Amino acid sequence: MNVFGLTGGIASGKSTVATRFRERNVPVIDADQVARDIVRPGEPALAEIVQTFGEGVLATDGSLDRSALGNLVFRSAELRAKLNAITHPRIALRGAQRTAELATQGHPLAAWEAALLVESGSHVMFRPLVVVVCAEQTQLTRLMKRDQLSEDAARERIASQLSADKRRAVADFVIDTNVTIDEVRARADEVLAAIARNFGIDPNRYGMKL
Repeated sequence: MNVFGLTGGIASGKSTVATRFRERNVPVIDADQVARDIVRPGEPALAEIVQTFGEGVLATDGSLDRSALGNLVFRSAELRAKLNAITHPRIALRGAQRTAELATQGHPLAAWEAALLVESGSHVMFRPLVVVVCAEQTQLTRLMKRDQLSEDAARERIASQLSADKRRAVADFVIDTNVTIDEVRARADEVLAAIARNFGIDPNRYGMKL
């Protein structure tokens, strides 16, 4: 089973690329979804988060209030490190379990999609690494619209992550989303075909004749 990495800054267009890979029948393991799964009510990670950050991060129904937690950790590198220490090992374990399931199902290739792949240092385990980028102003506009944030709040969240240039520096492939959606899809196909060939997989398996 071959697993490559897919990452990009918040609101960079990473989900658009992931959707294109799924359309090509390449499984994409979404680390953000895994992260949501491990903090559901009753999960040990949620109990540890509450113990660390207080009951103010809980919604009235006992679930994690991701917005409240985000408001805390995006302002503090120290608090982000504490949160990551709770969640990252559990995310890695669930991801490994999902990868094993896909291998059993006969998939030769999958993508591991994670916003903080480079920040966590985990990108070294997922090669080739695909980095999705866009202009900072585009990223800012998308984030404000998507999450209904003020400009200051959006800039704060962008600043909490690595810059696009630092991600580019460790990328094997770069997909720039400052183009039309059709151009993004075409570039994603091109990258996927190259990755498939890298692992000795015929791109025709995924409907590509490039």
